[in-house]
Amino acid sequence: MKTSLRINGEERQLDADVRTTLLDALRQHLGLTGSKKGCDHGQCGACTVIVNGRRINSCLTLACMHDGDEITTIEGIGTPDNLAPLQKAFVEHDGFQCGFCTPGQICSATAMLEEAKAGWPSFVSDDLDDIDTLSDEEIAERMSGNLCRCSAYPNIVAAIRESVKETAS
Repeated sequence: MKTSLRINGEERQLDADVRTTLLDALRQHLGLTGSKKGCDHGQCGACTVIVNGRRINSCLTLACMHDGDEITTIEGIGTPDNLAPLQKAFVEHDGFQCGFCTPGQICSATAMLEEAKAGWPSFVSDDLDDIDTLSDEEIAERMSGNLCRCSAYPNIVAAIRESVKETAS
């Protein structure tokens, strides 16, 4: 099936079986290998991408379902020469060890911060009037769909907090 995807601001054409997941389309058909296949069951978050402003597990959705959608992968968030503030913070706070989960963590955190700015509550939300006051518990809850086998969670939370401060100033 022919599908038109807008990935990282660029129109891309895909001709693939209707059973092809968005993750497999990105990695195998379009050469965007930043998103990782961890569990292939939507449990680890390594495949997280942003579709129309919302984070999703790309292993759980079919590529053909996203005809015309705006998709952002880790390749669209920053470049090695021009890192996004969140990517810089991950480096500064050692928010990765093996790095396998990092693309999904960064895509998820990018969308999560937009969700918080929009006032979306989480299970532990006390006050959403000011994103700068997201507690460690709030960040951890909002990022709970992204697992890190190396257990770099404190560093990931610190990186997200640093990114929030840098973006606010």
